[in-house]
Amino acid sequence: MTTRTTLESYTARAGRLETGDLDLVGSFADHPLSPEGLRCLQYMHDVEHHTVCYLRDLLLTPAHRDPEVTAFLACWAYEELWHGEALATVLGAHQVEAGSPRVAALRQRRRFRDGVGLTAHLGVSALAGHAFTAVHMAWGAVNEWTTQAGYARLGRLEQHPVLSELLGRIMRQEGRHIDVYASEAHRRLADDPRARRLARFALQRLWKPVGAGVMPKGEVAFLVRHLFTGPEGAAMALRIDRRIDALPGLEGLGLVAGAVAARSAA
Repeated sequence: MTTRTTLESYTARAGRLETGDLDLVGSFADHPLSPEGLRCLQYMHDVEHHTVCYLRDLLLTPAHRDPEVTAFLACWAYEELWHGEALATVLGAHQVEAGSPRVAALRQRRRFRDGVGLTAHLGVSALAGHAFTAVHMAWGAVNEWTTQAGYARLGRLEQHPVLSELLGRIMRQEGRHIDVYASEAHRRLADDPRARRLARFALQRLWKPVGAGVMPKGEVAFLVRHLFTGPEGAAMALRIDRRIDALPGLEGLGLVAGAVAARSAA
């Protein structure tokens, strides 16, 4: 499948996550999630709902000039919204605040940090110029790989049939996001030596686990330790690093294993 076909195929299939046949409330009455699982779901809920803010920042960069990229980003943000809404329903079933009240409070707390972050983001994108989209696609691939792995690990830890089905559906949509991000990153990095240098520099110096720019440090460290330590978690981190190695110019970074090691020692 060519990169163009991957983009076109994704936008043609994108849509709202189907959850109508899942009992996202009653199924947890007799089989509630663990406190640790709920803490991870709160984190994931907040990050999924922050996607639209990230999209706002991206549309102010050179990425907005590519209509195929913006079509993908619009569909991506829409799907991520419904991931967050589904997780909100599960949290609500456990009497945990979620949805609009939680999201509004988070955004209120982040007003100043968002302004500073946007300024820095615009500065980096201006320096990168036309290579910025390649850097963004590589960064997005890393984030989607780790997000999908986190959902998979949480499902296996909780062993709840309805949660596992919900997370499996989210993961399938995340998999289509990965197809686009990774194929676009590979194509753009392969064609541009400057983009390869910039992507390597940005990931090596600036990348942090998904949500680290939104969530408190303690919550980031907890999620990383809970989902990516132990034999299975460590193996997942190494698999993601091998996928990053396959992108042009990004071999040997050890991003995910390094992030796990740093937060496991905290």
